[in-house]
Amino acid sequence: MVKKGIVHVYSSFNNTIVHLTDATGAETLARITSGMTTDKGRLQGSAFPAMKAAKQAAQQAQEKGIEKVDIRVRAPGGQKQKMPGKGAQPSIRAISRSDLEVGNIEDVTPVPHDGCREKGGKRGRRV
Repeated sequence: MVKKGIVHVYSSFNNTIVHLTDATGAETLARITSGMTTDKGRLQGSAFPAMKAAKQAAQQAQEKGIEKVDIRVRAPGGQKQKMPGKGAQPSIRAISRSDLEVGNIEDVTPVPHDGCREKGGKRGRRV
């Protein structure tokens, strides 16, 4: 029987979080951020630390016996930016280059349906 997991990649402008769970999403198997892989705070949102974080998560997944993964990519969403940051694509590439078999890759960014009022006041942000 093949063990399956889910890799949640949250990529914002400042940081990238790679979170590996089991198939139900209830139990966390590994959680690594790009801030944990670099000592420079300004580099947390860049591509290389995100790739290193994804490699570490894939290595921990193989140690736990995971063979197949689905990838869910998320940006901050809501009233914030809807596009994932610079670390999303390198982390997906690092996971797929490891020995894990990748199934679905989907975007799960929350999209508002005109629920909340945007930040900035009545006349918007004045530059």
